[in-house]
Amino acid sequence: MATRTTRQSRQVRARVGASIAALHDGVAHRSELRAAGLSRHDVASEVRAGRWQRAGRHTVVIGSGCPTGEALWWRAVWETGSGAALDGAAALLAAGLTGFAPETIDVSLPTDNRRHTVAGVRRHRRVSPLPVVGVGIPRVRPELAVIHAAQSARSDRQAALVLCLALQQRLVPPAALLSAWQGVTRSARRSLIDSVVRDVCDGAQSLGELDFAAHCRGRGLPEPSRQAVRVFPNGRIYLDVAWDEIGLVVEIDGGHHALALNPVDDALRQNEVVLGSERVLRIPVLGLRLDPNAFLNQVVRAHRRWSRELPERLAPASG
Repeated sequence: MATRTTRQSRQVRARVGASIAALHDGVAHRSELRAAGLSRHDVASEVRAGRWQRAGRHTVVIGSGCPTGEALWWRAVWETGSGAALDGAAALLAAGLTGFAPETIDVSLPTDNRRHTVAGVRRHRRVSPLPVVGVGIPRVRPELAVIHAAQSARSDRQAALVLCLALQQRLVPPAALLSAWQGVTRSARRSLIDSVVRDVCDGAQSLGELDFAAHCRGRGLPEPSRQAVRVFPNGRIYLDVAWDEIGLVVEIDGGHHALALNPVDDALRQNEVVLGSERVLRIPVLGLRLDPNAFLNQVVRAHRRWSRELPERLAPASG
């Protein structure tokens, strides 16, 4: 079959290009343009005229300028190689994640497929095919993408952040993340990711309290009581840890504390304790993972200060 050389009018090119680009945030794949009736000569004419721009072997910007936003994701998938799909943080952003800005676009593709270097794109070869979301831009399923994002993050803090954001924004159900993590056999951040995943998925309240008690022993502090009870007019309140003799309370906040109405309940509980003349320090359980010394320094300072004040508080009022 001979290749069609008849060229479409400028109006037809504009209409076809715009309809395809609307699906991809301003870019089009050459194969889609051909399937819609435009020849390579039509595309070349628009590019020469400056109305369209080349952005790779397959990607055409319908308009002037460079691809931005979601168009960069489409370009990364189209230009990297056959079978490519967004992975890591890029896959999460495509699924709706907010509050996270990776420096590169992560893309996974099968090991045996031909691959190409694309500026701003980090490639990952996967021996086994990964489950991919079938709607919209090809992307790895969120429960795997978030683990890959944590593994390739710049720092432990960034790894913990992306795990927390994905769960808090309901992109990944906790059970799905736990199941996906249990299937990971190798990870350079195994200890950290394992701790964070269990913290944010399970709440890990009791684990946080036990870890905190061990930290206190290491700092030479007396071991606090756990699950201390306070009785208030509206009922009983269970505190995570407390030094009753000096009126110091520490609340260990697991990942579930940031969900739904939990912050409201936490605030009411803390206010009641403070109104009862006790001091409250709060420590996110992730703080014990990422920066325990900073939080323990605060606890030590509080314990020393209020231990010094205890005799004055217990002394009978004069007169």
